[in-house]
Amino acid sequence: MNLKKKKILERIKHLEDAIVKGREYLESGKHAHWNGFRPWFVEKIRDGKVLPPHKDWIRNVFLPRNERALKRAQEILENLT
Repeated sequence: MNLKKKKILERIKHLEDAIVKGREYLESGKHAHWNGFRPWFVEKIRDGKVLPPHKDWIRNVFLPRNERALKRAQEILENLT
């Protein structure tokens, strides 16, 4: 298998897993402390505990970003085949 195809397939799998975790978090709160939800710079801390991400951020930012990236990766894979 071509190295480019392999890397793109790995990226697609990673993005699909992230989307599933985001949807599970919205439905049940599962994966609240998954490292993919962590902020880049500063975590929100209250009473010495790290707060999970806000559900609106997951719904309006995290999921759409990952879905767009997944769509782009699938288009690139189609162009390579």
